[in-house]
Amino acid sequence: MARVPFENLALHYSKHHSVSLDPQHLYKKVVCNGMGGYCMENNCFFGTVLRSLGYDIYSAGARVSNATNGVPDGGFGGWSHMVNIVNLQSGRYMVDVGFGSDGAVHPLALKPDMISSGISPQEYRLRHTNIASNTSRDQKLWLFQHRNSSDDEWNDAYCFTELEFLPVDYEIMNFWTSQSEKTWFTSTVVVVRMVLDGENVVGTIIMGGNEVKRRIQGKTEHLGKLKTEGERVEALKEWFDIELSEEERGGIKGIGLDNASRDN
Repeated sequence: MARVPFENLALHYSKHHSVSLDPQHLYKKVVCNGMGGYCMENNCFFGTVLRSLGYDIYSAGARVSNATNGVPDGGFGGWSHMVNIVNLQSGRYMVDVGFGSDGAVHPLALKPDMISSGISPQEYRLRHTNIASNTSRDQKLWLFQHRNSSDDEWNDAYCFTELEFLPVDYEIMNFWTSQSEKTWFTSTVVVVRMVLDGENVVGTIIMGGNEVKRRIQGKTEHLGKLKTEGERVEALKEWFDIELSEEERGGIKGIGLDNASRDN
């Protein structure tokens, strides 16, 4: 799954500007076309793979911290993220392959305050607690936190429930996340691909709007600013092995994204 990028290209480089969670569509998109998707796409696809292999698995909803959008201590949004819960003999684990560069790169046991290593020197932990907006102190959620090193403060990423969410729940969540002007998914092109050293994840390559950067074990290298739409299409091919068709490239015209200068 490290080869499957976190991306929202279907919202920008397509005629339909929408996201489908149909398993057959996701199989064609990921396996046949070499693309990825955002949280609900990647986790839905990976959950289907694990279920077909015989794992005891279900999915649950999550609320993303507003801090991820630059609002410190801003609480959490509504249900807009998906995680998978896997039951093994050793216990219950959260598996998330759809949170981009700050997501966990391995399953996390549902055990509170157990610190585990991420992409070095990053660390993760889960806490079992309320969030500030809960009116009932009995409402416990699992809070996924990360920090860039053991010397840094913990950052809230998202909180999730152990209640199973159904496909109809994700239809509603997916519609809002992929269509609302209040979400950055509809205004910014983003692609994240893991960098591997053998079987180990050592970093990420990130495209965010008009910039491409590579982050390896905590050190960031800026790979370039994208001044035209043509440069962004070339960067997708060079850094992410994503080659858009002519029809897909034409889908972005006229929807007012970051790149004001477009060489059509």
